[in-house]
Amino acid sequence: MRLPSGTYAQNYGQDIAMVRTRSHWIFLAVLMVFVFTIPQWASNATLALATIIGITIISAHGLNILTGNCGMVSLGHSGFMMVGGYTLAILCRSAGLPFWVALPVAGLVAGIVGIIFGLPSLRIKGFYLIMATVAAYFIIHWLVLQFRSLTGGTEGMPVPAPDLFGLSIRDKTIYYYVVMVLVVLATVVAKNILRTRAGRAFVAIRDNDLAAEVMGVNLFSYRLQAFFIGCVFAGIAGGLSVQYYSFANVEQFPFFDSVWLLGMLIIGGMGSVSGVIYGVVAIKLLQQLAVKIGPSLAELVNPQAAVGLSLILPSVAIILFLIFAPQGISHMWERFRNYYQAWPY
Repeated sequence: MRLPSGTYAQNYGQDIAMVRTRSHWIFLAVLMVFVFTIPQWASNATLALATIIGITIISAHGLNILTGNCGMVSLGHSGFMMVGGYTLAILCRSAGLPFWVALPVAGLVAGIVGIIFGLPSLRIKGFYLIMATVAAYFIIHWLVLQFRSLTGGTEGMPVPAPDLFGLSIRDKTIYYYVVMVLVVLATVVAKNILRTRAGRAFVAIRDNDLAAEVMGVNLFSYRLQAFFIGCVFAGIAGGLSVQYYSFANVEQFPFFDSVWLLGMLIIGGMGSVSGVIYGVVAIKLLQQLAVKIGPSLAELVNPQAAVGLSLILPSVAIILFLIFAPQGISHMWERFRNYYQAWPY
């Protein structure tokens, strides 16, 4: 990270710190105050949107590690969210486990399933790996529907309201705070994973897997690690989504969500932790904008045009970013930041 002119690290701790300068601390403090005071002034609809954005950010962090950092494009991410969601539902409803125990277990189960479907990653890559992850989604979807006695099949299954260490979180406001705390933790964990040996190996594999293997990087091991870590994030996000709606159903995890998650990484910036947040917020706000202006468009043009607007707006945004800013919002912000940090030199 570049620092403003005249600012430099005086020891190793300062050099590796995630927050480097006073302005960074001020910006972070203002952001945290804004995020954690949303329930005090926002409407119920805004609060619901913010909660969904938080859950999506956690899932996108996992896909960013797998695709953005390790270079393995996955279109089955919502399938691994489904695994986490149904695992939490079964543990809470059938086994009677509390929410705070079931949620990490849901993440671990999704991670293990991710390892199973990541096994072919040593032999295949590119388009063939993409198709393997697509197949993973439909296999998971089919299994959920077949085990009706356990999952409820097409009817789904209700999930009991959660309690966290004796504190009821049935209220959507309290649940929002739980989600936001987990978003902060997921962001810090994702950022630090990239600073580890495994994170550097992921980037090496993404840039040139043959050169990485020649340098001694165990491709099979690190690719499985990337699948495991990415799917753990997805499983936790799926569990949070199921708990938010108090119901588990396969319709909550459509295949197209995997495509939107990939689009969020494109808009935000592939491989960037902050880009994940930018991309998720951008896509979700565009979809919300489509909902708001849809009725007006239906009156001016026709109802059919309004129906497809929530698909058209984000799709156009993805195309524009692919053409004019393929490195995403995070790179645009980095260029601007480098300019003013180097000023006046």
